[in-house]
Amino acid sequence: MTSIPEALLWCLSAGTAAAVVLAALSIRARGQRADLRSRLSAAEEQNSATLHSNTELSARLRATEAEIRHLAGTRLPDLTLALAHPHVPVPGLMDARFAGTETDQALSAVLEQVSDAITKERARVDAAAQSTLRGATTTIQALLYRLQTSLQEMQHRYDDPDVAQDLLNADFLNEQALRRIQATGVVCGAWPGLTREDSYLAELVVGATSRLRGYERVQVSNQLRDPIAVVARAVEPVAIVVTELLANALHHSHRELPVTITLQQGNRGASVIVDDYGVGMHDDEIKAAMELLAGDADLLLTQLGDPPRSGFAAAGQLVRQYGFGVHVEPSPYGGVRAVVYIPGDPLLTVLDESAQPMSVMAPLPHRSGVPDRAGSALPTGATPPAAAPAAPAAPAAPAAPSAASYEAPAPQAEGELPRRRRRQPVSELDESAERTESLPPRSPEETGSRWAALQRGTETGRAAAQSEPPRSPEGNAQS
Repeated sequence: MTSIPEALLWCLSAGTAAAVVLAALSIRARGQRADLRSRLSAAEEQNSATLHSNTELSARLRATEAEIRHLAGTRLPDLTLALAHPHVPVPGLMDARFAGTETDQALSAVLEQVSDAITKERARVDAAAQSTLRGATTTIQALLYRLQTSLQEMQHRYDDPDVAQDLLNADFLNEQALRRIQATGVVCGAWPGLTREDSYLAELVVGATSRLRGYERVQVSNQLRDPIAVVARAVEPVAIVVTELLANALHHSHRELPVTITLQQGNRGASVIVDDYGVGMHDDEIKAAMELLAGDADLLLTQLGDPPRSGFAAAGQLVRQYGFGVHVEPSPYGGVRAVVYIPGDPLLTVLDESAQPMSVMAPLPHRSGVPDRAGSALPTGATPPAAAPAAPAAPAAPAAPSAASYEAPAPQAEGELPRRRRRQPVSELDESAERTESLPPRSPEETGSRWAALQRGTETGRAAAQSEPPRSPEGNAQS
């Protein structure tokens, strides 16, 4: 047998070892390739996910930029408009995907901050405007009072009827301008500007009527049982409110239709009811009017419209300051009914008619056996009297009834107004009517003398009112 050479054996061994090593290396290489392949696949997936995420981020970024542009170009301008006009809607997000996200919260925070800033700035600017108007109206109001006094002095100085009529017309126009200035000042926080004495409610209504164009259309029905009067500090505020309600009724009804006023007395106060036959008000208009008349919220001048309508706003301010109430509702006659309720405590009192007779221009109450003095506040075509609701009695006033025609106030429940009943036999009324009918007609000289006496009485009352130092509502309330 041939022996294998040792060298060959070593070669075979080395080859076998190399083969084993190569096999191991091959196996390892296949594992590495598989691992590299899996890593490459994972890297490709991650790269794809990254690209997708980048795409989503880019889309979200573009959507966010669009939302910001929508906020700046649409939502903020509409927000500023909605702050002045609450019926204007403010749009929401343009992309619903942002609802409830941090982006939505951030944009909402921007809207709230801008809204707060605009509201505070509007309030600051409006307060400055009201302060300026308050000072201006106070100065103009004082000048109009001086003009009123000068016109009255001229009425006494000149005897020419034509001149007197022209002066009365100028005085009437001055009263209308004074009413507008007074209402504007009250809206801006000014004091009404006059101090009156305790005045009969019927006289107050007649005085309020005489400040308006179309006063001849107003018909007053006095249903009061007692000679009720408004206390001094509330006379002018109540007169302003009644005037503004009458102005609204006259303006929104045809010039040939009447406006009726009814004075009613309750257990705890008195009411002035104004009914017109005009176009009426819609539900939303009545709601807006009641909000103004309540006087609860702070009012901005920009909320009064263009041109501004200050009547209801002024009434609301006075209602809040003096404690009476105003209610507006549809009238049974198709127009609007406005009710001014004046509580007896602390705004009403009862005067002694023997010591302070009621003005001849005021309608008598519809008491049993007592005829009505006038069906309306003023006769058609008559010249309006001075608008002072608390003018002192003129010499032309009828003689005051004797103390025997009254009886002591009847017992009353707590909170009720004192009641005083007039006792005058019907025979005395008949005799009085017969004496009136038998009197000869007045001459023009006598009529002029009586009218001059009435003017002097009015002038004396206004001079007394102007001579008193002005008092704030708080001071009057304390007195």
